[in-house]
Amino acid sequence: MALLGLLGSLFILDLAWGSVSIPFNEVLSWLTGQSTSEQGWDNILTYLRLPKACSAVLVGGALAVGGLMMQTLFRNPLAGPSVLGLTAGASLGVALVMLSSGAATSILAIQQLGIGGSSLMVLAASMGAGLVMGLILLMSFRIRDHVVLLILGIMLGFLTTAVVSIWQYFSSPEQIQDYLIWTFGSLGGQSPAQLQIMALVIGLALLLAFIQSKSLNLLLLGEAYARSMGLSVKPARAWIIALTSLLAGTVTGFCGPIGFIGIAVPHLARSLFQTADHRYLIPLNVLLGAVVMLACDLIASLPGSAVSLPINAVTALVGAPVVIWVILRRGNLGASF
Repeated sequence: MALLGLLGSLFILDLAWGSVSIPFNEVLSWLTGQSTSEQGWDNILTYLRLPKACSAVLVGGALAVGGLMMQTLFRNPLAGPSVLGLTAGASLGVALVMLSSGAATSILAIQQLGIGGSSLMVLAASMGAGLVMGLILLMSFRIRDHVVLLILGIMLGFLTTAVVSIWQYFSSPEQIQDYLIWTFGSLGGQSPAQLQIMALVIGLALLLAFIQSKSLNLLLLGEAYARSMGLSVKPARAWIIALTSLLAGTVTGFCGPIGFIGIAVPHLARSLFQTADHRYLIPLNVLLGAVVMLACDLIASLPGSAVSLPINAVTALVGAPVVIWVILRRGNLGASF
């Protein structure tokens, strides 16, 4: 209940806090369906602040659960969508769309077929993330050492980033600028229709992830034990990879690459609530991820200023100290795996 209260407080604070400060009583009145005393505040809350706050909740929950599933699957405290190259793969998919104008399958041609630009971005990001995770899974069948597999995932992420960098080198300055701005990450700018799509996809993926709680609990104890308990490991792996790819791909497609949340929040949840049961960890990670993401958005907003910091930089500033604190406090992160 305390976590829900903190989430609600930060959500309201995120609506009130920004370049234009809106009194809390006005925000509460607006949330109950009443108009604020100034018409401009209604527009700010409806078209800017509410979509941004909702995006923060969705993004935080999605990345936290995705990181939790990766850490459990690989039984490695450093595993996560960004560390294993999943976010880099999603970025490669988006680069394919943003840096390939003039090709036979340009964005304009695809849009004329009835596929919106945002849907194309999500599809490309999901496919890129799925491709990288598929390669990591293939390597996992041959390599038993989780540390080696983690290193290979990092190398694969570097390789993907190098491909994007070379592609940028041969792109026009306008394309490079657009892509660079996208890599900063942003929680704002989503239309109501885009926000609905993001909420639907992430909500469905989180529900399916919760259904996989039993499989995740068994995998946490080792594949041999999971098989002895009747779990089909390969289908369980496929589900976890598909769901993580969908979560990270959707977030990357709509909001750009956002790091550290997927690594920091699962460790913070285990440390605060002292549980390894995924029936509790998944809902706790959803709530805690949303809380951390809202806090990062508040820091990025710089109240009283028209400047907004890149959300990807703020999450790193918040996430890295959290991981350091957990390591120093617990000493041995591998004990949870």
